Amino acid sequence: MRQTSERAAYLVLGMHRSGTSATAQLLALAGAELPDNVMPGDEHNAKGYFEPWKISVFNDQRLRAAGSAWDDPFNLPYQPLAPEPEAEWKARAVQLFRAEFGEAIHPLLKDPRVSVLLPMWREVLEAAGVGARVVIPVRHPLAVAGSLARRDRFPVEKSVLLWTLYMLAAEAGSRDLPRAFVSYDNLLADWRSEVAAMERALGAPLPRLTERAAAEIDGFLSPDLRHNAGEGALADTPLVGPMAQEVLDWFTAAAAGQAPDRAPLDRAAAKIAQMRTEMGVLVTPVTSTLDSTRADLLYERQLAALREQKIRALEDEIDALRRERAHIEAVVDTTLAGR
Repeated sequence: MRQTSERAAYLVLGMHRSGTSATAQLLALAGAELPDNVMPGDEHNAKGYFEPWKISVFNDQRLRAAGSAWDDPFNLPYQPLAPEPEAEWKARAVQLFRAEFGEAIHPLLKDPRVSVLLPMWREVLEAAGVGARVVIPVRHPLAVAGSLARRDRFPVEKSVLLWTLYMLAAEAGSRDLPRAFVSYDNLLADWRSEVAAMERALGAPLPRLTERAAAEIDGFLSPDLRHNAGEGALADTPLVGPMAQEVLDWFTAAAAGQAPDRAPLDRAAAKIAQMRTEMGVLVTPVTSTLDSTRADLLYERQLAALREQKIRALEDEIDALRRERAHIEAVVDTTLAGR
């Protein structure tokens, strides 16, 4: 993608539950612009997801159109649809992006699904006249697995394989873009150092990292964001452990500012392709069916949350009007009593 536009989107890529929400809020507080419709927090992420829920629903639909799902462990590499439907999905994505971000100079697009749909979304950004800066948080896959076990009851093998796939997709699809790898643990420990490294890697300062923004980031990036520490030996994870360990070592080195050889990533991609050939037919259709149900429930939950927000806003407005009326009545009573 040619970086010819002054507009540049921040893409937060990587696996679900790997620090993408915390990274997105930091970028939002530092001046990147959130979409109109942001997914609210819930019991799994009380501080919020900072995720465009309409785009997330769209991405789920696009994955299902290809017979896949967000938790398809073999969805690598990206497989375009036939030319005509692929063009239709891209046109819908361009329209949705423009509706969500308008003329934002630095749109903030955070949806982990974009990682596995990155070739399409890069074309969308190009069509919208927007460049891209990529930020990839790096979190230990066993910490991610702990979070997914609690939220989705995934076995550790599946979660670790998904983490590997998402990280491979994010890295492979962004090699020619300005990008930064960010250690999630270091972000919580010393976000200023991580941001300085991020800005150097991206070749541009964050849009508005003011003193006020820094104070808000201090209050947000607290230790309670680390819900799972990733206990255990990753390499001992059955079936996928040694492969994931090599991939984690690569991303850990990249987050430390090194330029490691990509051979471990190539080996992991080849291993996943082999596993897909051997087991994909047993997994993917079931995964897609389950994900369809989850996506429908998510859509209904988002609509209910938005309705609840509007109701609360109207109640607050009514309370404010009542207080104003009471104040006016008190002033009138005082004035009449003084006559």
